Amino acid sequence: MEVQLAAELIERAKTEGVSLVGPDGLLAGITRTVLQAALEAEMTEHLGYDKGERPAGPTGNHRNGTSGKTVSTEVGRVEIQVPRDRAGEFEPQIVPKHARRVTGFDEAIISLYAKGLTTGEIKAHLAEIYQVEVSRDLISRITDNVVAEMEAWRARPLDAVYPVVLIDALYVKIREGQVANRPIYVALGINCAGERDVLGVWVGTGGEGAKHWMTVLAELRNRGVADVCIACCDGLKGLPEAIAEIWPQATVQQCVVHLVRSSLRYASKTHWSRLTKDLREIYTAPTEAAAEQRFAEFETDWGDRYPAVIRLWRDAWPTFVPFLAFPTEIRKVIYTTNAIESLNARFRQATRRRGHFPTEQAALKVLYLVIRNPLKGRSNVTGTTRGWKAALNALSLHYGDRITLN
Repeated sequence: MEVQLAAELIERAKTEGVSLVGPDGLLAGITRTVLQAALEAEMTEHLGYDKGERPAGPTGNHRNGTSGKTVSTEVGRVEIQVPRDRAGEFEPQIVPKHARRVTGFDEAIISLYAKGLTTGEIKAHLAEIYQVEVSRDLISRITDNVVAEMEAWRARPLDAVYPVVLIDALYVKIREGQVANRPIYVALGINCAGERDVLGVWVGTGGEGAKHWMTVLAELRNRGVADVCIACCDGLKGLPEAIAEIWPQATVQQCVVHLVRSSLRYASKTHWSRLTKDLREIYTAPTEAAAEQRFAEFETDWGDRYPAVIRLWRDAWPTFVPFLAFPTEIRKVIYTTNAIESLNARFRQATRRRGHFPTEQAALKVLYLVIRNPLKGRSNVTGTTRGWKAALNALSLHYGDRITLN
């Protein structure tokens, strides 16, 4: 039906020689008709009788003409006639009094903002596509309406137990006096039902240590997170110590994929294939003892050529080896922070074109909108973890009654 209707509209536009969008476009005319009919239906419900009919008895109120109004819609500017009543009591809901934009127009602006467009680019886009002139100040006010929603989201209660929490960082340019690369930390939790959710985002300075992470993790605890079984991260300074203080029973796990990628930074591309194959032998070892044996062989083969890689793995070994104590089902879940990295990829896409943000709040606002608006038909950071039932059984055996199912 929708495809047939679209085809009919296109054919009609060609036949009548008019465009689909714009103030004189076919879609604007249809939108005007729909809005007008909706307003008349609202007035009928308000008065209790249809236009052109007589009321059943004296009402003390009746229709009293119309007033012209121009509203912005997603198909362009539309001229409508808003019905009035004699008593001045009519309060339309479709196009409220004083409103110059219909429902959906603000969401269109917010969607463009979430994609990384600046207020100036959104203004130009609306003028070009919809022939609607909207000030940059108005666009800022519309997007600022998200701030209260964002702050409520950042303070919302969380689950008591998260079997897995992944923590990662990305960098964006923020102007605070001068433009500088600032880290934004993201925490992703997987609850006992296997559902992934972004627990929070925080802006750092780049010089964070244990004290900073204590503040962040204490915030999560104060929002209800009483226990974390496995905390997977990428060598963020001071984070393992803070995790041990806030959740003493948590297992701190180095992200294996990050470790491999960091190793490749020290190696020539001609050796990447062999290096990754040899490193795979280490992190797929059945036991810690087997991994140590394979690492010794790796050091013999590559130590002279790439001593920095050997040092990297030795430094990371205490937070890498917990991985080896888990069965395959758990390893698949914590092997990588790819769930967070897919979100970071969308973050970078939304922030790259902006150059820099004027404030921390402006940066967080865009990132929150990215989280809030998942992509249709695409894998997203939120959702259910694949293979979770098998992992849940293994987690329950490993951590016992710390895994609670409601």
